[in-house]
Amino acid sequence: MKKFKRHLVTAALPYTNGPVHIGHLAGVYIPADIYVRYLRMKEEDVVFVCGSDEHGVPITLKAKNEGVSPQEIVDRYHAIIKQSFLDFGILFDNYSRTSNKIHHKTSSDFFKTLYDKGEFLEKESEQYFDTEANQFLADRYIKGTCPKCGNPEAYGDQCEKCGSTLNPTDLINPKSTISGNTPSLKSTKHWFLPLDKHEPFLKEWILENHKEWKSNVYGQCKSWIDSGLQPRAVSRDLDWGVPLPIEEGKGKVLYVWFDAPIGYISSTKEIKPNWEEYWKSDETKLVHFIGKDNIVFHCIVFPAMLKAHGEFILPENVPANEFLNLEGNKISTSRNWAVWLHEYLEDFKDQQDVLRYVLTANAPETKDNDFTWKDFQARNNNELVAILGNFINRVVVLVNKYYEGIVPTPNNLEQIDLAVLDEINIAKEEIERNIENYKFREALKCAMQLARAGNKYLTETEPWKLIKENPERVKTILYVCIQISGNISILFEPFYQIVVFKLESF
Repeated sequence: MKKFKRHLVTAALPYTNGPVHIGHLAGVYIPADIYVRYLRMKEEDVVFVCGSDEHGVPITLKAKNEGVSPQEIVDRYHAIIKQSFLDFGILFDNYSRTSNKIHHKTSSDFFKTLYDKGEFLEKESEQYFDTEANQFLADRYIKGTCPKCGNPEAYGDQCEKCGSTLNPTDLINPKSTISGNTPSLKSTKHWFLPLDKHEPFLKEWILENHKEWKSNVYGQCKSWIDSGLQPRAVSRDLDWGVPLPIEEGKGKVLYVWFDAPIGYISSTKEIKPNWEEYWKSDETKLVHFIGKDNIVFHCIVFPAMLKAHGEFILPENVPANEFLNLEGNKISTSRNWAVWLHEYLEDFKDQQDVLRYVLTANAPETKDNDFTWKDFQARNNNELVAILGNFINRVVVLVNKYYEGIVPTPNNLEQIDLAVLDEINIAKEEIERNIENYKFREALKCAMQLARAGNKYLTETEPWKLIKENPERVKTILYVCIQISGNISILFEPFYQIVVFKLESF
């Protein structure tokens, strides 16, 4: 395995059309934070960046519905999201926003470089136009029936029911979300990134050189490539976004999928004068943490952009989780069916770590998983309290009772002592191996297993029975328990600071 001099870790930019919910946390931000905490503990050179994605069509739709400007929407939710991450203990080196001037310039420069190199196709195409609203309809301004699953509420860019990526013209019976009318087709000029041109490179880079990627990521990439890649528009007929930096592009903006991933670059530039060392050196390991709905953009589209530019490194890995449902139903911002992070932090004060634990232990790493409040309570009470909290409490109580809180000096270690001490090294090696392979759920299980081993050791040695007849043996037992406790605090550090509460019934 190659040893890298530095690490650059990115977490998917959340849309500022609403707050962050537990699905976002389980899918992207907690796994990314665990990985970064682990790297920091190893004293690696690591930069962790994110920021608000403020140019998506859902933002303009929300602004239109509320009768306010898009800027008011993004300002409101950027503040909520940024503070929520901070209060939850996810510490980015920089949490930026794509409305910043540095991002507009970085995105414009990136586009201009590709434009000057002739990397885009210029095409006149027919796009849906709402004659009543007198505007072209971007993907989210159109709804219709999904041609793949029959969902009548599919958007022009994606069906949220089956997850298929769509083009507006794919929809059956399309309707404008502005007027409700059936749109007409009207000619307009746009610029396209020819993904088909980069298909041979992507096929080799992903399918041959990155077989170690998670199966869901590799499988989705293979499916896209095997189906044949098509040119993808990089511009849109909108008035909200990064303006195209060319004369003939007046009145158009960069398509959000093009400028959003460049937000990782601009976010790094804001805090690192030597940002090029992180983005243009093969001594840097770049890792993108995303949800499965972003796989195509981070594994196919963004790498094609970077390759076309010619100066940037490509990601070493793109670990993506599946979706987290809530009480058996899909989390939905529009239906307000979610556990919002900022509301959780208000209702469950000082219990950030309980949520971190539950979402990691039940992470949708290989398949969609379900969050329930019953499971939340059970994992807290039966695992955090009954296993982890119970062991630490027993050790602290016994050491205070017998030795006034002072760690006793051990005597000869018996086989049972050596065996449980070996569990520490086993846990360390397993946790490291799993984290480095992006298996955070399994890594957390290994950390909890050490607490289980500690409880088993205490039960088997019974120091409370030996204290009168063999106090010297008790010194050794509690010394061993203190070693286990100290190592537990270290091994759990990537996951959370240990705080344990008993939760009453909901």
